[in-house]
Amino acid sequence: MSTRRAHTESTPAALAALSGNLAIACVKFVAAGVTGSSAMIAEGIHSLVDTGNGALILIGLRRSRRGPDPRHPFGHGKELYFWTVVVAVMVFAVGGGMSVYEGILHLLHPRVIENARWNYLVLGAAALIEGASWIVAARQFAKRLDGQGIWTAIRRSKDPSLVAILFEDSAALLGLLVAALGVFLGSWLDNPYFDGSASIVIGLILMMVGVLLARETLSLLVGESPPPETMASLRKMALAEPAVARVGQAMAVHFGPEEVALNLELFFRPDQSMSEVAAAIDRVERRIRAAHPEMRYVFLGAEALSEPARAGPQLPEPGRARQ
Repeated sequence: MSTRRAHTESTPAALAALSGNLAIACVKFVAAGVTGSSAMIAEGIHSLVDTGNGALILIGLRRSRRGPDPRHPFGHGKELYFWTVVVAVMVFAVGGGMSVYEGILHLLHPRVIENARWNYLVLGAAALIEGASWIVAARQFAKRLDGQGIWTAIRRSKDPSLVAILFEDSAALLGLLVAALGVFLGSWLDNPYFDGSASIVIGLILMMVGVLLARETLSLLVGESPPPETMASLRKMALAEPAVARVGQAMAVHFGPEEVALNLELFFRPDQSMSEVAAAIDRVERRIRAAHPEMRYVFLGAEALSEPARAGPQLPEPGRARQ
């Protein structure tokens, strides 16, 4: 999967979430003003924050597409990770913090819900829109499961933008359920404290999502290697070359969802000439790129297994790379 394809799969989910959340936020705030529901205010804040987060994810996707330049030889792929961390902070601090604050204010100064039917209509419409956005994100994410469990796929995903959208949409649906329960109990029992408590629960849900998203993305921002099976495959392909006696240190790090820099140390048999080593390196590199197109930057270091008895030309120095 190329970087452009990875971004193409994430962009529809981001656009669906952005447009849906903007419409929902406006309707929720109108309903909150009419009914005085604290849970609806929290839901409006939630949707407004999600709208801003969708815009930030789109910015990250666009900026991460930029290629290498003299100051950034490995491209700008990590910008996507940076903007996703910003999204995690927004979800935790703004969405979660403000919802909890609003709920506490409502508990201190309770207000009876009026015209609760407006809340039910808005929550029902929001559930339909959020559900549609969630389906788009879930379908895009399902393409990457590749037989893995959902949580394993989330942990191994190198595209945090799609994970962020999936997390946010899931939290939104859960928040709608909590808001509906708070409004129903508050109206049925004529007890406004249920409404304020629902706002606090919605805030705690958002805080949990923010922590999970930050935890998954920070690892990528620092620098995360491909899965162990990928590294094993790279070693196996190098050892398939007859001139290679063994593979030394193998290091790889993601600079984007589908942009990996690989450094592979190859030890060649001492009877190989310089031209034979160069040809073997080219074959290994072509084999790696064909099987793993995400290896955008390949560094193959050549070393002799032992010093040859006869004098001869030196092997190429390690560190040769191609893009």
